[in-house]
Amino acid sequence: MSRTRSILSNSRKIFLAASATLALAGCSIAPAMAGEVQYDAPAAERISKESGALRAAIFAGGCFWGIEGIFSHVKGVKRVQSGYHGGRSSSATYKQVITGFTNHAEAVRVVYDPDEVRYDELLQIFFSVGADPTLLNRQGPDVGAHYRTALVPLGAEQRAVAKAYLEQMKTSKVWDKPIVATIESHKKFFVAEDYHQDFMAKNPRHGYILAWDKPKVEALARMYPEHFRSEFLRDDS
Repeated sequence: MSRTRSILSNSRKIFLAASATLALAGCSIAPAMAGEVQYDAPAAERISKESGALRAAIFAGGCFWGIEGIFSHVKGVKRVQSGYHGGRSSSATYKQVITGFTNHAEAVRVVYDPDEVRYDELLQIFFSVGADPTLLNRQGPDVGAHYRTALVPLGAEQRAVAKAYLEQMKTSKVWDKPIVATIESHKKFFVAEDYHQDFMAKNPRHGYILAWDKPKVEALARMYPEHFRSEFLRDDS
């Protein structure tokens, strides 16, 4: 197993100090049930064949603040939006989704240039520093089906790559627990409220960001320097 360093073993004080703000802003303040770690996710054996025009893909992996922040630092990514995906209702807001009754997941929609960064490389980054694929319906301190980990391919090529990569992960021996991340069929993606967009860029000293998401971006820079862009990609549209 090639699991790297564990992070954030002493974030309880940060959570307590930021609890009131977090309760209003979005992601959970519950203490973590297990330590966050980064993994050396394997390079994909099934290489994406996308090229040419910009492509989009959807990733769900816990609180969307951190996943948005990670992908905004990846070279070749042109836009990242936080939102909600996979639910039954015809609309989705934060207040609706956190009830757990709509079946939506917090997710991000990533627009990227496949000639600069391939879909399979995005998968490797996502499962290295973004989301632990062995955790069911939670990531870090956030618990519930709306924090599940799922890939949402947009097109046959992405689906083939995603399916092959999950199978590769299951036999890679990188993770010491079963892989429970799934592939979900594409449904409507609802863009989240404005205050969720670019949250890490706008709130770099926020308690949740410091405790859970800043270390993920630092891990991205350390583990994937060839893909790392130091400045935030801002969604100003």
